Parts: sequence; structure tokens; C-alpha cells
Amino acid sequence: MGNSNFIRQKGNYEELLCYKKSVCVYDVTYYFAHKFLKIGDRTIDQMVQAARSGKQNIVEGCSASTTSAETEIKLLNVAKASLKELLEDYKDYLRVRNLELWADGSDKHEQARRVCATHNESEYYRNAIEERSDETIANIAIILIKQTDYLIKKYFEFIKQDFLENGGIKEEMTRERLKRRSEHKTS
Repeated sequence: MGNSNFIRQKGNYEELLCYKKSVCVYDVTYYFAHKFLKIGDRTIDQMVQAARSGKQNIVEGCSASTTSAETEIKLLNVAKASLKELLEDYKDYLRVRNLELWADGSDKHEQARRVCATHNESEYYRNAIEERSDETIANIAIILIKQTDYLIKKYFEFIKQDFLENGGIKEEMTRERLKRRSEHKTS
């Protein structure tokens, strides 16, 4: 008899670096929006919701991955779009307040980029940001968003390669059905 568990189980989003980074982005954004934006400013909800959407769409996409690579990719694209929206909110915040956006390659940017590249746990950022200025936190968030975006892009490449090598659920089901037929013919 064929394997009754022939569908490869996927969807362990908690192990993905892009998910871990998205949790950091959400927590930093939640703190930032509630600490530095004025009560009643619609940007608070917009920024928090964009950060939440980035994180939650990774969860939803990965959860759908067992049966649909297409759905997974669509939802990961929604996550990327939400994070891009959030990125622009942070850049707008810095620009309209005449605060510095750390240029790629600058000492501040490179130091923060290295730290962010080695810390994927939300607790680290929740502790570290309490003593930082709005300019510093916004720049850290920007770096985290860019790293998350990069990791999602790398995950897309993995999904694509996995699909090319193994196909999707339809191919898995067809292989199993043909295997079962072959087993019945030989018995």
C-alpha cells in the first residue's frame, strides 16, 4: 500500500528567518508608533497594521504552502508590499522632521546593519530601543525591513527551486495515484 502521508508537510514559519525578522519589525514599529507619534495620528494605526500585515502574511502564506505554492507566493508578496509601505512611513517620518536617514555604507548604517544581521530575536530590540532616539529607532527599523525583504526574496528562490524539483500538490497526488495503481496491478 502507498504512503497515506504522501503530501509533504510544510509551513513551519517560526523557523524562517524572514518571519523572525518580521516579528522584530512589528515589535519595533509598535513601540515606535506609540512612543513618537501623537495620539490620534492615523499613521500610528497605519504603521502598526503594515508591520502586522508583513508578519501575518508570512504566517498565512507558509500555512498555505502544503497545498499551494501559488498562494504562498501571493501572500509573501503581500507581506513584501506591506513592509515596503512601512519602509516609506519611516523614511517620511525622518524626512519631514529633518532627521538623518543613515546612508548605505555610512558608519552608523553599517554598524546597525551588522548588529541587526546577528540578532533575530524580538526581545533584543525591545530592550535596546528603550534608550534610543526616534531617529535611531527609525533607522534600525529601516534596516530590519530591508533585511526582512531580502530574506523573503531568498525564500521565494527556495520556493521556486522546491517547486521545480518536486512540483506541487497536484504532481504529488498524481505520483501517489500512479504508484497505488502500479501496486494494485502487481498484486
